[in-house]
Amino acid sequence: MQHAVGSPLPPPPQPGHGPAVGWSPAAHHPGPHQGAAPVPPPVAPGHPAQAPPPHPVAPQHAPGPHQAPGPHRAAPVPPAPDTGGTTGHVPLPPGAPVAVPSVPPAATALPDPASATLAVLLIGPAGAGKTSVAKYWADHRRVPTAHISLDDVREWVRSGFADPQTGWNENSEAQYRLARRTCGFSARNFLANGISCILDDAVFPDRPVVGLGGWKRHVGPGLLPVVLLPGLDIVLERNAERSGNRRLTDEEVARIHGRMAGWYGSGLPIIDNSQLDVPETARVLNEVLSRSIASPPNW
Repeated sequence: MQHAVGSPLPPPPQPGHGPAVGWSPAAHHPGPHQGAAPVPPPVAPGHPAQAPPPHPVAPQHAPGPHQAPGPHRAAPVPPAPDTGGTTGHVPLPPGAPVAVPSVPPAATALPDPASATLAVLLIGPAGAGKTSVAKYWADHRRVPTAHISLDDVREWVRSGFADPQTGWNENSEAQYRLARRTCGFSARNFLANGISCILDDAVFPDRPVVGLGGWKRHVGPGLLPVVLLPGLDIVLERNAERSGNRRLTDEEVARIHGRMAGWYGSGLPIIDNSQLDVPETARVLNEVLSRSIASPPNW
């Protein structure tokens, strides 16, 4: 169930409403007792004297399409250009669904993911090392890369945060979907401006609400999913080092890990990083992404 967030924006001003463009006090009819007449400036030597200005006249209608402005008529002010897709004075391309990466048909070697603009979704249970690997991978790229964590975006909600640990209900589901949609919009805008993205989320293979369908819908078919799935003992050990609402009970960790095992046989690439540190896992991730670019997974 989707919930609307925020109030609708006010409609743009319509023609004929609001203050008139080009208005000035001089456009009003001057009264007969509005002060002394203006004194003409002194005439410089060697220049002929100019006739005093005529008495003020009432404003006339705006000139037609082929009529030049008169000496006492201000030229119409052109409307401001539409700059809806800009930040300051820098135009920004709008975000669009991410297309599947294309590989030249004549390519013989696997493509190098280190210099390509990619959208990667790192999947795994709590304690799999998703966030650590994603940050390291983004930090060591040769091209601009952003890291977007769904858990971080969910926790932007402070008052009224629906913590899934207290029970999955319509509020926690609505906040999850809102956070996923926000991550998707952010990724599309980054990618449209040449910045790669790696997102991380605990996506389940058997739960459509927290599944891949929403990510494909919000980011695009070019998103490359990769699963991090170390052994249960490693996940329990890493979870024990967590604090706050990021730390789960051992029973919950075991249950999530068991459900994540459903990714085996799904066709998605899986990395068992039980014996790998973060830099080694990032290296393996590059190898997996190289194969995914050459032959995108069917999801």
